[in-house]
Amino acid sequence: MPVPTSPSPHTGSRPGGRSARIRAAVHRAVRELVADEGGEVLTVPAIAARAGVHATTVYRRWGSVADLLADVAASRFSGDLVVPDTGSLRGDLERYASDLAKDLGDPDTLALVRATIGTGGGQGAAACSRERSQTLDAVLERDRARGHQPPTLERATDALLAPLYYRAVFTGAPLTPEWTRSLVSDLLPD
Repeated sequence: MPVPTSPSPHTGSRPGGRSARIRAAVHRAVRELVADEGGEVLTVPAIAARAGVHATTVYRRWGSVADLLADVAASRFSGDLVVPDTGSLRGDLERYASDLAKDLGDPDTLALVRATIGTGGGQGAAACSRERSQTLDAVLERDRARGHQPPTLERATDALLAPLYYRAVFTGAPLTPEWTRSLVSDLLPD
């Protein structure tokens, strides 16, 4: 009778194990450094020191600061916006834009977005906006399921996501409720 063998210690990851603790510590270190320093000191050695791990651990798992920032951003923005359901496309989009404006108005969130985009370019931008785009698409799809003809995802992205991110990241102008509602009004004129 064959003797059962245990799986190799290097097979797969262990949720909640050492790997998860290291990932959490490194992510926390990145968020803290970005919040404290605005991203100017984001180097693998600085991140590793703050996380209490060796720099080779960070290099081995993420390869670069840009890849690490993209991972932190994707983790941070995953599932944080709820798909609103107010009963109307206008109401859903106003809630969506308002929730996104509040999130981008948070100084720590904004610092992470700026650092991720600044370091990771297109990869960083995708990590910061992927989940938001999927949520927006779900809002539009729900309206299609109601039998309506909502704008395309591309049009809604250009009308809502683009100005919200641009204003937050590049201008620092306030993301007021009136302004976010005006974006929806421009997208959905009466």
